[in-house]
Amino acid sequence: MAATTVRGVVSAEPPESFARRLRQSLRTPIGAAALAAALLLAALAVAGPVVFGDQASKIDTSAMNQGVSGAHLLGTDSLGRDIAARVIVATRLTLRLGLSATAIGLVGGLLLGLAPSVLGRRAGRAVTGVVGVLVAFPGLLFVLFLATIFGIGSTGAVLAIGLALVPTLARLIQNLATSVAGSDYVATARILGVGRFRIVVRHVLPNIVEPVVLFAAQAATGSLIAFAGLSFLGLGVQSPDYDWGRLLNEGLSRIYVNPASALAPGVAVVLAGLVFALLGEAVAQTGGRRTTARAVPAARTPVAMNADGGLAQTPADVDGDALAQLTHLRVSFPGGRTAVRDVSLSVAAGEAVGLVGESGSGKSLTALALAHLVPYPGHVQGVVRFDGHDLLADPRSGRRLGAELAMVFQDPMTSLNPALRVGRQLAEVSEVHLGQSRKAALARAVDRLAAVGIPDPERRARQRPHEYSGGMRQRAFIGMGLMAEPRLIIADEPTTALDVTVQKQVLELLGRVRADSGAALLLISHDLGVVAEVCDRVLVMYAGRVVEELPVSRLFQGAAHPYTRALIGAIPTMTTDLDRELATIPGRPPEPGEEISGCAFATRCAFARDRCRGELPVLAPAAGGAGHRVACWYPRAGDGGTVTDDTDTDDTDTGITRAESEAVA
Repeated sequence: MAATTVRGVVSAEPPESFARRLRQSLRTPIGAAALAAALLLAALAVAGPVVFGDQASKIDTSAMNQGVSGAHLLGTDSLGRDIAARVIVATRLTLRLGLSATAIGLVGGLLLGLAPSVLGRRAGRAVTGVVGVLVAFPGLLFVLFLATIFGIGSTGAVLAIGLALVPTLARLIQNLATSVAGSDYVATARILGVGRFRIVVRHVLPNIVEPVVLFAAQAATGSLIAFAGLSFLGLGVQSPDYDWGRLLNEGLSRIYVNPASALAPGVAVVLAGLVFALLGEAVAQTGGRRTTARAVPAARTPVAMNADGGLAQTPADVDGDALAQLTHLRVSFPGGRTAVRDVSLSVAAGEAVGLVGESGSGKSLTALALAHLVPYPGHVQGVVRFDGHDLLADPRSGRRLGAELAMVFQDPMTSLNPALRVGRQLAEVSEVHLGQSRKAALARAVDRLAAVGIPDPERRARQRPHEYSGGMRQRAFIGMGLMAEPRLIIADEPTTALDVTVQKQVLELLGRVRADSGAALLLISHDLGVVAEVCDRVLVMYAGRVVEELPVSRLFQGAAHPYTRALIGAIPTMTTDLDRELATIPGRPPEPGEEISGCAFATRCAFARDRCRGELPVLAPAAGGAGHRVACWYPRAGDGGTVTDDTDTDDTDTGITRAESEAVA
């Protein structure tokens, strides 16, 4: 039913919305100027041959090679034909040929630019490589080469210029499509099983409209100049037809006698190019939003585990009662970088589990592996099970996640499609998984927005994400997950960048969602206070491994791993001495590519010994009681003490003393 960030089947906007935005764009100075200039140019192209056709073709031997006069504003040519009339009449052919070449370039660029997003991995790489080679070839030489192949004449020139535009436009579209394909809303559309072609049509194209339109306008200007150049060289339009380039060639021989005969066609090319530029800017403002170039690789289906190195599944590894389970999970990237190292965890139905640790500890990648969203070229090994199905052994089973898993990302602004209305993004979940009609799905979207506390939900459903505040976007994001009835909600730092009041509201909302739906929750956070308020059980990660697992009731009083206790000791409380510096953890976590022979925390731990530096500890039951495991050779005692300002640091102390937190930190 709903992956929270899914928007795979969103219909186009109503025509009224586009018309309204077009009217607003045309009211701006640029829009008004573009409209006026485009109408004038179109009028000249349509009416010019009708009104001035006879004058442009009339041969008058008594008026040959005349200069500028009242009868002939730009003079006459060697046959006595009026040059001004010929420039006006040439507008139609020049624009028709230039726009035809631009259309060829635009269609070809879209096909090659979007091909890697639609084709498979190998075919997509081949297309990208071909485009790269063509882009490296000098443009002018490419045009001349193609013009030679297609032959002299207007048809050959159209094909040559149009095909020469394809590589550059294809490279632009490939880069733009890659940036959009790395967005959270596209990644989670895949989790629904939305096809590649539909993702391109519904998500990629609407978000790259503006830069593509701007480039197409520039390409039209370039086509006019290229045609003028080919015709000037005698490779383009042939007699008896003529365009601005051919007129420029004819007038060049008389430039010292009558400069206007040569300058007029050139000025016409420049002015037409400015019209295309203005028109492209106006249409681009209407058609879409500029997307930020953030090249993130597209998510790919994880690779099945390689059963060696202790990563093999054993029957005892499988918990039949767990809704979601990761066993010996390992996520690595090329170059020997391993971000997640042998992580095992489970989430029971209705349970709330917290995953905490510093940035870079592997929390988010662990959750992404469960959601089938590890970005390419990430390599996933181990066992990933959801509701009894092995998602790595049978990649097709990952599609069921779209119906039963909701994912709330850290920044809803990047997870909501900026080009689509919020209501439409929620409604598509019901359309895809519940089979509801468009009207029924929109009604349910309004109901879900109201359920998460968004005021005036009918009006808000018609708005776009940028019209929401940060807290409202996060609420709408959670509401998207409630469009169906998810069995598991993965929340990746959902309160980051929100003020404390909104944080509390979001946490209360997650609590209500769990209570009403019975869904399980996997909460990722670096804020121990947030985890303690929401979760039943906590897993602490460091350097890609789980170093401690314990009930949340023992988190602040019974933590046994020095790293967990250092995190707790670094949290200021109401009784913290303001004259003393806050406890910090020195050093830095190891990089994913670093070789670690023993405990990864040993270099930062004041209690580390030789065994810690040479032998890797594994999770083992701690003395604290059932459900408490710790990966430490010398765990600290923790049987009910609290964080105090005591100075005793003996190994037998209870709780987390101020001196101990400072020693560890």
